[in-house]
Amino acid sequence: MSDGPFTTTQLPAQSPPVDPAETGAAGKPAATPGSAGRLSWWHGDGGEGARRNLALIGVLVVLFVIGAATRSDLYSNPDWVWANMLSILKLASVVGVVTVGMTFVIIGGGIDLSVGAIVALAGVWCTTIATQSFGAGGMIFTAIVVGMGVGLVNGALIAYGRLVPFIATLAMLVAARGLAAEISDKQTQISQNNTINGIATTNLLGIPLLVYILAAVVAAGWVLLNRTTFGRRTVAVGGNPEAARLAGIDVRRHTLLLYVLSGLCCGIAAIMLTAQATSAQAAMANLYELDAIAAVIIGGTLLSGGRGTIIGSLLGVIIFATITNLFAINGLSTEAQNMVKGGIIVAAVLIQQIQFGSLSQFFRRNRLTTS
Repeated sequence: MSDGPFTTTQLPAQSPPVDPAETGAAGKPAATPGSAGRLSWWHGDGGEGARRNLALIGVLVVLFVIGAATRSDLYSNPDWVWANMLSILKLASVVGVVTVGMTFVIIGGGIDLSVGAIVALAGVWCTTIATQSFGAGGMIFTAIVVGMGVGLVNGALIAYGRLVPFIATLAMLVAARGLAAEISDKQTQISQNNTINGIATTNLLGIPLLVYILAAVVAAGWVLLNRTTFGRRTVAVGGNPEAARLAGIDVRRHTLLLYVLSGLCCGIAAIMLTAQATSAQAAMANLYELDAIAAVIIGGTLLSGGRGTIIGSLLGVIIFATITNLFAINGLSTEAQNMVKGGIIVAAVLIQQIQFGSLSQFFRRNRLTTS
């Protein structure tokens, strides 16, 4: 058509923009939902935790086979095998409880180097003569309050004082150990409460009570992380604090709560460890922070935050307890055991860098060509 001196040419209708994700490598339409062309849940990010947990179970199987090969005289006895499995779970129980709290902290983008010192301080404080005069309830209450109180201080320094988590918790490690030594006058304090001491010796249906406590804490941690708003916010804060803030999450308050939660787990662990030793001292729970961090890493939690699983952390604890047990029954030195643990930690971090840095992109890149 024409309008005065100007002529308007009608252009052909344009097709809507094409999303590259909707076409294949050769320009073919992508497969419909549910077809073989789609990346399955198992190979996607959704199945990452399941794949890693199965790999950790595979490691436990390998350790069992090594034990059976090196000490066939012991592993040929089913009763001994069952009793040894319970011993491993009992050995893992205290560190396992601490690891649950550490998992939340690391997923939230932090780190806590003071957990061992918190356990020692809570243990020493709850075994003073004054505290023991209030009975088992008073001892448990004191340990939990002390643990949460120290966690509150850590969280306040990091969230509101803007200290780096490494520095804040390292300072707390030294301070808490010093306070524990001051309270106990550098002496071992004996627990005279039969109820507390009985926690380590009581069995229910043939399984130690300590294992039930570990199972309860792990179950509570799993529900909190996977089925509550608190858990979703923890992942969000660890993955991208600024995006979490813009989404309406009070990042500082949530960070504070994460360290309080870690302190709560340390308080529970202090009671368990005191029950096992029937005493407490400033040097107890030495290097528990390293064991907990190592177990969390082995379990698949990213040190940078934003991803992790409670079950994976539990399996990491059990793997380290199994290694300790394996070295003990074979009469190997603690030094060799520590070297093996160090190698496992390095290998786990390297695998994380390879896996989470490129594996997801690899699957996405090959999703459209999968048949």
